[in-house]
Amino acid sequence: MKTREAIQRGSGNVFADIGAAHPERVQARAQVMFLIAEIIRKQGFTQKQAAGLLGIPQSKVSCLMNGKLSNFSMDHLFELLNALDTDVEIIVKPKTKEEKSATTHVLQVAFS
Repeated sequence: MKTREAIQRGSGNVFADIGAAHPERVQARAQVMFLIAEIIRKQGFTQKQAAGLLGIPQSKVSCLMNGKLSNFSMDHLFELLNALDTDVEIIVKPKTKEEKSATTHVLQVAFS
């Protein structure tokens, strides 16, 4: 006899769903890492070429391309974006009255 398991809808942030500390910050770091990997892919760089351009070992490029978040701080990711000729702008503002608490978000401008 089959038993039915309850399905729970996710929150939209997998890191919150798994109980990570500061899930919005982890998600923001993951989004920035994904963006860097996408730029590398779209430019057609090999991992060796990307390593030379970014000034990091090829093994770190592999970690970057495979989403190993623990290997990269947000500051380091910003440096890598700059190395890829991508500007990073940071906006700091008060939270809105509707928000329960202040959050961290990544807004990406469309790349051509």
